[in-house]
Amino acid sequence: MKSKLNRNYSEVTEFILLGFRTHPELQILLFLVFLLIYMVIVVGNISMVTVIKVDFRLHTPMYFFLRNLSYLDLCYSTVIAPKTLANFLPNEKKISYNGCAAQFFFFALFVTTEGFLLAVMAFDRFSAICSPLLYPIRMSQKVCILLVTCSYICGSINAIVQTGFTFSLRFCEENRLDHFFCDVPALIKISCVDTSVNEIVLFVLSAFIIITTTTAILITYAYILSTVLKIPSTQGRSKTFSTCGSHVAVVSLFYGTVFFIYAQPGAISSPQQNKIVAVFYTLIIPMLNPLIYSLRNRDVKDAVKSILCGK
Repeated sequence: MKSKLNRNYSEVTEFILLGFRTHPELQILLFLVFLLIYMVIVVGNISMVTVIKVDFRLHTPMYFFLRNLSYLDLCYSTVIAPKTLANFLPNEKKISYNGCAAQFFFFALFVTTEGFLLAVMAFDRFSAICSPLLYPIRMSQKVCILLVTCSYICGSINAIVQTGFTFSLRFCEENRLDHFFCDVPALIKISCVDTSVNEIVLFVLSAFIIITTTTAILITYAYILSTVLKIPSTQGRSKTFSTCGSHVAVVSLFYGTVFFIYAQPGAISSPQQNKIVAVFYTLIIPMLNPLIYSLRNRDVKDAVKSILCGK
């Protein structure tokens, strides 16, 4: 114990991301798959941001939030994807201590902000469907900007707290992260000091964020469902449900995977399973979101057609 305490903890100036340990011949295939996914993410989300900004018919609160969602998807996938792609190349598995801290901070910032933004989008649908006459007042431009700003503030607070606690840990000789990016469970596992406080902080913060946002979403959709069922027209009910269907799909995918990683303590002990789930919420979901909203949204499809036709 004494020799362990006397170690020079400052020796760890970089981490080695072990990434996906597969046969060498599969590394190239995985590199191409991840590159394709990232290209779809970039093209899809930039297209959504551009279409919503260019077409004046989409200058409404719902699409304002959707544009911010696409921006967040693009940001947090970009925090992860380039280093993940480099990780498949020989001699490119290292990341500096400060680079690791920065990667985790911005990832936590954007992911947490997206969680709160999804709750804001649910409130927007609630206001539009349950109180259509008050909708222009409730969701004015100032209110929309305030809600998005609050989402970023909440994301910043969580990122600062999580980064502060995680990188206050001491790391001895072990600097190999069994992951493809710097994340709390992997960092906690290689620390050479007691991490019980960090695990509690991770669980409490993640549980609080997930419970508060999902509760808000569930309550709003309970009111939405109650209102929709009162609509006498079957066509009217179908149209209203279609406007919420995309959001429900995105919420289910996002919170399902995030809960698996961060809101259950046992997830820390299964790194291989965590990697697969992490790929889903860091890359697959940002790739699917533009497709879900564009393919299920007639307004977006009409806007894309108008832009392509030069109208």
